[in-house]
Amino acid sequence: MESASYDPSAYPKVASWKLVDGESGDCCSWDGVECDGDSGHVIGLDLSSSCLYGSIDSNSSLFHLVQLRRLNLADNHFNNSEIPYEIRNLSRLFDLDLSLSGFSGVIPSSLGNLTKLSSLDLSDNSFSGKIPSTFVNLLQVSYLSLSFNNFRSGTLDWLGNLTKLNYVALKGTNSYGSIPSCLGNLTHLTELNLNENKLTGQIPSWIGNQTQLISLDLGVNELHGPIPESIFRLPNLEILNLEENLFSGTVEFGLLKSRSLVSFQLSDNNRLNGEIPPAICNLTSLVILQLSNNNLSGKLPQCLGNISNSASVLDLRNNSFSGDIPEAFSSDCALRAIDFSQNQLEGKIPKSLANCTKLEILNIEQNKITDVFPSWLGILPKLRVLILRSNRLHGVIGKPQANFEFQRLQIIDLSGNCFLGKLPLEYFRNWTAMKTIYKEHPLYMQVDASFQLSSSMTMTNKGVVTKYEKIQEFLTAIDLSRNHFEGGIPDALGDLKELYLLNLSNNFLNGGIPPSLSNLKELEALDLSQNKLSGEIPVQLAQLTFLAVFNVSHNLLLGPIPRGNQFETFDNTSFDVNPGLCGNPLSKKCGNGEDSLPAPKEDEGSGYPLEFGWKVVVIGYATGLVIGAILGCAMNTRKYEWLVKNYFVNKGQNLKTSLRRN
Repeated sequence: MESASYDPSAYPKVASWKLVDGESGDCCSWDGVECDGDSGHVIGLDLSSSCLYGSIDSNSSLFHLVQLRRLNLADNHFNNSEIPYEIRNLSRLFDLDLSLSGFSGVIPSSLGNLTKLSSLDLSDNSFSGKIPSTFVNLLQVSYLSLSFNNFRSGTLDWLGNLTKLNYVALKGTNSYGSIPSCLGNLTHLTELNLNENKLTGQIPSWIGNQTQLISLDLGVNELHGPIPESIFRLPNLEILNLEENLFSGTVEFGLLKSRSLVSFQLSDNNRLNGEIPPAICNLTSLVILQLSNNNLSGKLPQCLGNISNSASVLDLRNNSFSGDIPEAFSSDCALRAIDFSQNQLEGKIPKSLANCTKLEILNIEQNKITDVFPSWLGILPKLRVLILRSNRLHGVIGKPQANFEFQRLQIIDLSGNCFLGKLPLEYFRNWTAMKTIYKEHPLYMQVDASFQLSSSMTMTNKGVVTKYEKIQEFLTAIDLSRNHFEGGIPDALGDLKELYLLNLSNNFLNGGIPPSLSNLKELEALDLSQNKLSGEIPVQLAQLTFLAVFNVSHNLLLGPIPRGNQFETFDNTSFDVNPGLCGNPLSKKCGNGEDSLPAPKEDEGSGYPLEFGWKVVVIGYATGLVIGAILGCAMNTRKYEWLVKNYFVNKGQNLKTSLRRN
């Protein structure tokens, strides 16, 4: 077989399976082979991550190993072949793992006759048809994973017979209907994962009788009604995920009994109400608290600092919380992502956040925060995303006290506030991550292998406020729009060579557009509209060959519009209400006989290649902080739609990818 595997540490175990002349031919010493010490029969075969490629024939010698008890072929590539019917010959199997191995077709109606199986993993393949009815015969199975296949729709009634189950993963198996009462017979359950199905009805109250449950994941279904109080009394629960359902009613946080709760997720397609009681601060093992997109209200508990000592993610976005953000973040703060956006929070940004030295994302947009620019956040060594949009922040931003402030900052959104004075030139010089991205194995937005936080930012392009989901790892953006900044645009902005998005619209900026902006070779969106800018549009900007959005409308610009490259794709709305501008795409012609200025030749500019290339915008995160996958796009027209769809992927496709792989 040819090489194929998903694990970078994989190696071809069968390459060592050779008989040397003069040897007895004892295969028990071969890599991955386990033999019975008395009989010498092969009883175990572990060829996981062995770079196997091809198909297994029905006459394979594998099916002659009738004494086999353990068979692991996980993480190979069997080229969309089917499991041969002859697997029924391995009647002594009690451990079978065929996960992530490129199998397809119908599971042979015979697999259900392996009645001694105690562990069965067929996840992450392309099996189709229905889950075989003979699975009801697998009465000894305690571990069952069928997640992520292409099964036809079916109910879960067959599970009720398998009373020894303690681990059930049926994520993304196209199951529908209500959660059957027969699951109440599975009294040994420790993990139940029915995420990403089409389950309807209410959560049955008997779920509270499953006192051994450690992990309960019913997220991304169509369950509705109140969340039964009995769930919150489960004493051993560590992971509770009920996100993206249709639940309503009041959440009884105060009933939570499990002090070992690690992940608590009730976010999104739910409209839960109620307040967060101080009792939640007793959950000192909590790593993830995600309650976003509900209708929770009241003040944030003052004891929030207790959670911050253990939690990495605190996501309360899009609720109705009011009052001040507590000054509750202690010197032991472990938070990496905080999202309090889209609430009714008031007062100032708590200075105790400076204790959260691991913080990478802070999003407080769309609240009623009244404060000056929080320059003291600049001491946070890992802060990459700062989103304070649409609050009541005011005053002059001023100068940093030291040249190391905000050095890792990649995204800053201060739009929709009341800042005034000149643009913060000295801070532009400090933002070294926008000059050269730190390429270390990234941290950033994900806490552990079971969670992914979707943070968002908003930029105004062509007068349209657009919300972008899932900020990507190497994206850099500055949005200072809709403030009261005045004066000129500093040349120093041209040093931020990794910048992708720049929005300075709706201010009182004057003077010319600096030609140094042509150094921003990565720039995808540039919005300078609704200012008092004058002079000509620098012809050098035509060298920005990745520019998809360009808007200088409603200014005092004059002269011919540059020609060439991306400037051929912009319509007249990019240049509207500049009485002195002329040339394509405007109807006004230029008096010198030229419709517009040609772009400088390559040898007159920076030498940057003018042809379109393959632009990779990456999201990929380190172990424990993974939030996505690598996105690429062959950019020809690089229209605005590309920017929206590919910079920030639709939220419904990106949340909690890691949990969905379990």
